[in-house]
Amino acid sequence: MSGTTDVEVAIVGAGFAGLGLAIRLRRQGHRDFLLLERADDVGGTWRDNRYPGVACDVPSHLYSFSFRPAPDWSRVYAPGAEIQQYLRTAAVEEGVAGHVRFGAEMREARWTGRGWELRTDAGTVRARVLVLAAGRLTEPRVPAVPGLDTFDGPVVHTARWDPATPVDGQRVGVVGTGASAAQIVPQLADRARELVVLQRTPTWVVPRGDRAYTAEERARFTRDPLAARRHREDIFDEAERGIAARRRLRPAIDELRARARAHLEAQVGDPDLRRRLSPGYEIGCKRIVLSDELYPALDRPHVTVEDSALVAVEGSTAVAGSGRRHDLDVLVLATGFHSTRQPYAERVHGRTATLARHWSDGMSAYASTAVHGFPNMFVLDGPNASLGHNSAVYMIETQIDYVLGALAHLDTARGPLEVSAAAERAYVRDVDRAARDTVWLRGGCRSWYVDEASGRLTLLWPGSARSFRERNAEFDPRPYLGTAGAASA
Repeated sequence: MSGTTDVEVAIVGAGFAGLGLAIRLRRQGHRDFLLLERADDVGGTWRDNRYPGVACDVPSHLYSFSFRPAPDWSRVYAPGAEIQQYLRTAAVEEGVAGHVRFGAEMREARWTGRGWELRTDAGTVRARVLVLAAGRLTEPRVPAVPGLDTFDGPVVHTARWDPATPVDGQRVGVVGTGASAAQIVPQLADRARELVVLQRTPTWVVPRGDRAYTAEERARFTRDPLAARRHREDIFDEAERGIAARRRLRPAIDELRARARAHLEAQVGDPDLRRRLSPGYEIGCKRIVLSDELYPALDRPHVTVEDSALVAVEGSTAVAGSGRRHDLDVLVLATGFHSTRQPYAERVHGRTATLARHWSDGMSAYASTAVHGFPNMFVLDGPNASLGHNSAVYMIETQIDYVLGALAHLDTARGPLEVSAAAERAYVRDVDRAARDTVWLRGGCRSWYVDEASGRLTLLWPGSARSFRERNAEFDPRPYLGTAGAASA
């Protein structure tokens, strides 16, 4: 496809955030919008992550749109393929599938003074409003390990999993011990002849308690939407209580730590392995892993836990920081994503600078959604818009409400909508102040929640999910510049 397309709203990304906004727009009667998706299917994270064992670590009934509940989830924690199918079905049934342009990776977005011009792989798009819904778990992080690119066998990142990867009966190495590793390691342990897990840092693990929903439960949720809604609300309330531990409040953090230690004691019999799997930082500082399968897999006789990072690759040999060498046939990288430094930011040009330059001291946005210097642009699932204890979908829905309010205001505004620098700075100061004593900054670890350069907590909202909604769900024009709002520079 070539040429230029003119639309009112251009949305970059067709995952939860992009599809959620598109559905809400269409339900309100909007038709002049376009979703730009670089891949050939919707689903975002759940399209890209297809590794064995991939599943959500938020319960299914909470990890779905409140305005489009699914009563028939198969399990308490849905497998990844089921979540992607949920999004596919939503796109079709809500009438937004026809608004998606596939194979349209955004190469450049530039503010023209009146709107946005986007150069994509599928042609140019001009839009009055740009919404970045590209997510934060999209670009795999590949470690800079000498010799990695010369490894004799297949090297595959979990987010780019190839089902044809030959792991059955092979010597397999897994680099990393985070959430993705916790899901794939038990699967690989069942298939590999030998499995070596190279861990830079142990993770805190708590019981998952996953199970299949019974036919009776699924029938009841389908028959009685109110029961399904109460179930969702109960899950939300239970998750919301987790913020106390992240604020390092007692007894909440002591109880959470004790629960994790008891889980380790119950599942790992070897005292030396228990020692190597015991984190040296406070629980919650890094993402807490939910698993009932990881520890038993690591305790199997053909599985080796290397308690140091991968530092070099020599042919088919993985060299650990300890100096130990492991001959392998396949390397699996469970090494996470570029989360706090979004690669797309280099491609977005505002009034005077790129988004990457604006974010040089860490991601920031007013209401976690609007950025000074970038008129008529909104970011979903971006700066301080995620959670370490509850559902990201709840946060996305809050931001969607904000964007819809901004669009309604734009319909009557005399000019573009740009938040003031003062409003953005004040918001960031409030967030930084709230984050100061949380476990993410005081827990004694380095995590993908924290910007490496500035040391700021830029990925997570440092409070409850409800507090985010109370502050950010309703659009207010007063912090905005010029004729579109009521603020001054």
